Amino acid sequence: MIKKVDHIGIAVSSIEEALPLYTEVLKLELLGTEVVENQKVKVAFIKAGNVKLELLEPTSEESAIAKFIAKRGQGIHHVALGVESIEERIQDMQKNGIKMIDEEPRIGAGGASVAFMHPKSTGSVLYELCEKKGSQQHD
Repeated sequence: MIKKVDHIGIAVSSIEEALPLYTEVLKLELLGTEVVENQKVKVAFIKAGNVKLELLEPTSEESAIAKFIAKRGQGIHHVALGVESIEERIQDMQKNGIKMIDEEPRIGAGGASVAFMHPKSTGSVLYELCEKKGSQQHD
């Protein structure tokens, strides 16, 4: 069902200010950045062994990341679980009593299909189901 932890999302106020910790101090590799318009975030992917770190910078005060930072400060936002057949996984979660924020997958960073589980159903942890196909998989 779950293949792996794909990435850990970390909310930051500024990717530019956060990057030196990851690339210069921790010596991790920056894989790239992109803006995900539909989620109102700028994203930087960092290779950290077999898991990626996803720095999330809000591009609008209306973004979920801006609201998260305002409420909780910068820090771990979500854990993304790599899956196959995301539609089936969503149905499995719902059958097992998990409330989904996304009942249908949407497009996330890197063109992946994503769906978030509601943290009230998962012990206060925001989990993301993440399906990548073909060339999207950067293991």
